[in-house]
Amino acid sequence: MVVFMTQFSRHGVLCGAELWNVHVVVLVKGVLSFNFCEFLNPAAMPTVHDWINNPLGIVDEMFAQSHSSPDWEKKVVEYFKEKLKLNDARAWVPSLNDVPLHYMKPNSLVKFRCMVQDMFDPEFFMGVYEINDPTSNSKQVKCGKYKDVTECGQVDFNSRNTVTSERQTFYCVPIPGESQWVKESYAGTSQARVVPSTSYVQNRHKRSYEEDDEMDTQPQSQMKDVSQGAHSSAESHGNMEPKRQETKAPSQDSSPSHCTSSLDLNFPLPGEKGPACLVKVYENWDSFKLNDMLEVFGILSVDPALSVIADEREASSLLDPTEGMETVEEQRVHSPPASLVPRLHMLYAQPLAHNNPLLPSSALENSGDHLSCVLGELASVRAELLTFLTHVLMGDSLAAEYLILHLISNVYSRRDVLPLGKFTLNLSGCPLSSPYTKHLYNVIQQLVPSSFRLCMSLQNMNNQRMVPRKDYTANRLMSGILQLANNTSLFLDETQLEQGQLDTAGVQNITALGNLISWQKVDYDFNYHQMEFPCNINVLIASEGRSLLPSDCQIHLRPTLNPPNLEEYLSAVQVAQVPSQINKYRIYLSVARALNYTISDEITKAVEEDFVEMRKDDPQSMSAEDLHRLLVVARLLSLSHGQNTLSRDGWMKAKQLEVLRISQTQQQKCVNGNEP
Repeated sequence: MVVFMTQFSRHGVLCGAELWNVHVVVLVKGVLSFNFCEFLNPAAMPTVHDWINNPLGIVDEMFAQSHSSPDWEKKVVEYFKEKLKLNDARAWVPSLNDVPLHYMKPNSLVKFRCMVQDMFDPEFFMGVYEINDPTSNSKQVKCGKYKDVTECGQVDFNSRNTVTSERQTFYCVPIPGESQWVKESYAGTSQARVVPSTSYVQNRHKRSYEEDDEMDTQPQSQMKDVSQGAHSSAESHGNMEPKRQETKAPSQDSSPSHCTSSLDLNFPLPGEKGPACLVKVYENWDSFKLNDMLEVFGILSVDPALSVIADEREASSLLDPTEGMETVEEQRVHSPPASLVPRLHMLYAQPLAHNNPLLPSSALENSGDHLSCVLGELASVRAELLTFLTHVLMGDSLAAEYLILHLISNVYSRRDVLPLGKFTLNLSGCPLSSPYTKHLYNVIQQLVPSSFRLCMSLQNMNNQRMVPRKDYTANRLMSGILQLANNTSLFLDETQLEQGQLDTAGVQNITALGNLISWQKVDYDFNYHQMEFPCNINVLIASEGRSLLPSDCQIHLRPTLNPPNLEEYLSAVQVAQVPSQINKYRIYLSVARALNYTISDEITKAVEEDFVEMRKDDPQSMSAEDLHRLLVVARLLSLSHGQNTLSRDGWMKAKQLEVLRISQTQQQKCVNGNEP
């Protein structure tokens, strides 16, 4: 196995070329040095937040004490896990979701709420290396884990102490379609205190956001010069940080868009803002899957030397194609500027069952006290939510019932290819003459943590990429609209569909939507084959007549109110709900969809007997598909009332609901006549 090395600049920056799509990364000599003397001095007691401000100091201390022990790395991870378990400890860790990157302290502990959008090839790095200190003429063994750059000193590549390790890289993006109330709630509970970083440009925090936009759109060569100049400035201060005013962590929403660069950050949904991040994973990476929602805690790496390396590698490959096996596009995607796509060296990652900030993940564990206080209020909150949605649906309480059932539906299991628990709802009868569907979506967006409204116009169907596609030239997965995290609410606005011809891409997009609805899966396009990815996405279809897409249930909207100004009416309905009441609805929906559910043998037998009885007079009146839908309605109806098992009364209520729904739909068919 041959590894080509190319030396750049007087700093001894070394870069590894790629062979067989496996990245060989050699740690490079850093420009910024670390001073851990104060931390390692027993007389100087570390402050309570040293593990946040200087996590590498703790890692290096543990390495120096017990690097010969095979489990020293586990001790490091356990140390930070224990720290994060302390009361409010996680709230003190700055979040990349809330804080602009230039306010983050390099090499500090940060967190990132994200979705795994892509997984790159594994890469090798020097987990342990030895440096020659020319001043003392001595050798020192150093830890290379959780770092992209080495400390000052000449690396001895022939040392027997060198240990090559492997790590995985995930390309992570903010959770697609995350609601604004979710972002604001997470940011509002943060206790992190940050100082504007001086790693890039001095006094950058004093710039206006317009100037930041200009900064982000500068040519790459200019960006490199600025980064190198900032390094020189940092070195002139030695190991002393300049005095900077401490500020409350600013909101990411006030920062400039991260999409201003020509680099495609590959967000699944159009118009998304927020940082993308390369997450370096050191252990158990097989436990993570594509599209997983995670909260990652790791060490932030934004050293401009990473951008310099990327520029030099790209230039060398253009001059001599034999220098590397990567294409220019692949180098650009896999080694983007650190100022735009920071690196995050994972210490710990918590899988997120949901991203509702009002409800801790532990509260969804069905274990005693966690849910007891919430379950007691479910019935009363349900009644209030039903009244609210009835007003939104212009007086149609039956449609409001089914909308609640839809919002708490969840794929809880799979039997062969059949996803159990899904409940795609087709709300037909939506008016075309007013932006009613937009207002309806706004209401849903205020209730669920993640959502997206897809206007099914002819142009969107023909031009937008729904299904993710593998780009082999850049060696990355190009995202599509249907690359969504679990429990996302997808609002399909079919009222926007006009007459015209669907082209090949449009037909493929409609097929992909149908597969998503029917099988809760998306077939990713890998050019020569398709790869099936299961999902768990709530799909609501708003249409005038019956939808051209399949659905599990159709309910025709029958308004009993006729407000003179529909927009003013809907706005007034939303304003009437105080924030505390809306928060109750948000908690209710998340809890209800996460409850466990069982059916006793007694009720199962009663349902079977009832099914036989219903088919006795007319076998066509109740098919197996009708029974399946009735069982789903009964399950969701029970859960909506906080009951995790089906009762006889619940079964009878489900039957009554279905009779009313079928009657209402058939009445509309008689009125229209031509509706299928």
